[in-house]
Amino acid sequence: MADKLRVVITDRQKNVKIPTGIRMLIRRCCHAILETEGFKGSAEIGVTFTDDRELKEISLEYFGKATDEAVISLPAGENGEYDVDKVTGAKLLGSIVISVTKAVEQSKAFDHSFQREMAYLTAHGVLGLLGYSYNGEMGKLPMREKEEWALYQLGLPASTSYI
Repeated sequence: MADKLRVVITDRQKNVKIPTGIRMLIRRCCHAILETEGFKGSAEIGVTFTDDRELKEISLEYFGKATDEAVISLPAGENGEYDVDKVTGAKLLGSIVISVTKAVEQSKAFDHSFQREMAYLTAHGVLGLLGYSYNGEMGKLPMREKEEWALYQLGLPASTSYI
């Protein structure tokens, strides 16, 4: 289990008022993923709330193509090797960027709460920081199972939308 987890949340969008409790839910979700993955030591994760336009711009800058996804991961490490904050000793895992406007759309499309969608996107993003990917069908199911397990641990209703 992570010794200490620091989650730095930045809200750079103005379209959606972030409900009370979302920031705590995001922190709890990050913790649940790291615990499930048996992460050792202290860690820091950045989470940025943005809109579709900015997420596409960031995706284009980092990956060379714009995305229609609701979340992207910007890992700071590779193969379990991360930079370490010299002051805190925390491993810098990287940042996840969430399009809050897309999260609202998807919560309606999948007929579940905005809270569940934000937690799901966070779980997906943190797994991306740890090296998981949806590439190929064999990569998708194990990642989805880990995402759903994290949401279950947080007391959020199960979803069969990925089956």
